[in-house]
Amino acid sequence: MNQSAAAPRICLTLPTNRACSATLPAIHEEAAYAAHRFGADVRLLILDSSDDLTRTEHAAVVAGLPPVPGVSVHHLGEEPQRDFLRRVVRSAGLPDPDRLLRLMLPPTVSYGACTNRAFLLAAALGCRSVHRRDSDSTYQLHAGQRVFPVHHELPWLGRPATEAAAGVTRTDLDATRADRPVSLAGASFIGELSVDIGEIRSLDEGVHHDVVSLWAPPGWPEERKRELVEESFTGAGTTPFTGDHTTLTLVDPMRVDMCNVAFDHAVYERIPLPPATDTIGSDYFLLHLVHDAGLPGILHNRHIENFHTPERRSDTGFPAYQRRFVKFLLSMLYFHHVYDRMAAEGDRLLDETLRVRPDAITALLRESTGLDRAENVWRLDRVDTAYRKLGGRYAAFADLLAAERDRLLDEAESDIADFAHLVEAWPALVRAARTTALSPGGGRA
Repeated sequence: MNQSAAAPRICLTLPTNRACSATLPAIHEEAAYAAHRFGADVRLLILDSSDDLTRTEHAAVVAGLPPVPGVSVHHLGEEPQRDFLRRVVRSAGLPDPDRLLRLMLPPTVSYGACTNRAFLLAAALGCRSVHRRDSDSTYQLHAGQRVFPVHHELPWLGRPATEAAAGVTRTDLDATRADRPVSLAGASFIGELSVDIGEIRSLDEGVHHDVVSLWAPPGWPEERKRELVEESFTGAGTTPFTGDHTTLTLVDPMRVDMCNVAFDHAVYERIPLPPATDTIGSDYFLLHLVHDAGLPGILHNRHIENFHTPERRSDTGFPAYQRRFVKFLLSMLYFHHVYDRMAAEGDRLLDETLRVRPDAITALLRESTGLDRAENVWRLDRVDTAYRKLGGRYAAFADLLAAERDRLLDEAESDIADFAHLVEAWPALVRAARTTALSPGGGRA
């Protein structure tokens, strides 16, 4: 299929803070596939937070990519991103602009914030959907060809589920939701665990169970916790792709990874992701929201291949990564509360146009910030005991954790308050982004 004047404009995005020169040509090939196969107008958006030397190497790779009809490449370091965000925040006219800028581009790692920047940039580029990939993953090969997830993401996003039903392998969707738009398409990954804690399991399976089970609410029965531990961070296992299978359904958040997902603009232009810093899993909120609000999705099996970069296991990277994991565990006090209430609200999360109500989400987030922290004190105690049992650098990390206990408890709560603040500001930020050029001179690249 050739590109047409009515081609859907999509944003295929790769946020990165590490060297990924091999990934760039591969994702460019996926962009070319989307343009050629579906006639899409693809804006390939590379959000580069890596160091100067690495970013320069990336720029050289991008400059060498062959021109492809229907594909435009935007490679933005943090300074161009910051400039864009400043102009968006100023145009939105919201109070406390410095706080908003910090939530959108914090000084430390934020899985949600980097994707939120992609959402606003996609709005500026006039895109109808965002398709996210990660730099520590790659595409599977089948019959010598790369297996691109966009094959299943692009055709149905934003269209009524009744239309998508004709193009999937099976449908598992209540008839009362058939008129709702397909809001998400996604799959998972194969290969290494999505969270780099395999070493803990190899050292002591009992400790691995104790630590990973802290993801669950304390009141869960042991059998349910065991099932969660067995399933956690494993994705789709290790079986490679052999052929397509798609399901129209309310997509289970446990079956999708954020390295392999696409959202319709009606979702991410209403609600952003949590901007929490140094917190693994903080970017999965929209998966839960789409599911709990009863919005249809496409679950497919074009899983991406996951791998771990060595930095996470270095002397400096190890404690930083473990801290992100602990903050993930602490965030669950608040997110379990919100998820439970979102599930109970169901259709009431949507307005009369079948779009998510930001006010409903803000109310639930603010309600959660008043929760008793005792559960998180208990989590920190359990992590301390487990890591000291492992010894070595895990015991050394436990010492660092002990010195940071109060700060971590405060951060876990303030992260939710920040998220509520950003949700309130988000509609104005999106409106401002739609009329803001990527570069200050009015250019789009």
